[in-house]
Amino acid sequence: MIQIQNLSIRQGTFALFGVSLEVPPGRYAVLMGRSGCGKTTLLETIAGLRAPHAGTIALAGRDVTRLRPAARHVGYVPQDGVLFSTMTVRQNIGFALDVRGAPLVDTARRVAELADWLEVTHLLDRYPRFLSGGEKNRVALGRALANRPPVLLLDEPLASLDDDTRDHLVTVLARLRERREVTVLHVTHNRSEADRLADVVFRLDGGTVLETSG
Repeated sequence: MIQIQNLSIRQGTFALFGVSLEVPPGRYAVLMGRSGCGKTTLLETIAGLRAPHAGTIALAGRDVTRLRPAARHVGYVPQDGVLFSTMTVRQNIGFALDVRGAPLVDTARRVAELADWLEVTHLLDRYPRFLSGGEKNRVALGRALANRPPVLLLDEPLASLDDDTRDHLVTVLARLRERREVTVLHVTHNRSEADRLADVVFRLDGGTVLETSG
């Protein structure tokens, strides 16, 4: 579950005031809004990359407002994926597990499971510079899910992809939705993504969030 209550964020001359939203456990929510309206800022604040000036953030029933990012147990895919360029696909997917100190056999098993599900097993020993945009996005999704987070944040995961690649990744995300194992907040400005994936749609407009369906 994601629960945001009266969240206010200031960044230079830009601000969000009194933002509130709630996504029930296991549901797939899409947050829409025009470019520059604060969608990424809100997502980064939920992930712990920005500090709010007021309000609370609860993830999976736990108040994480003042916790550092690593303590929030949230999966986060920023815009363009941003893989570690000096690591292979295998190392990228297993990164969070390695940092946590998970046994090597457990990390290997989880990486293999995700690679199979995301159809990147044949890419495990490649470096990001040899991947297509869609492949990078699938690897970034695998890395975010490796630690089995209860909440997943996706920032424009389908942007800048060709139609075929976008359709393939939508299919992957639809399978994730069907599992109901993770609560998702997916940021986009593309209405078709919301139509194909969302249980609930929110719109960020004028610094506030409106629920438009669900």
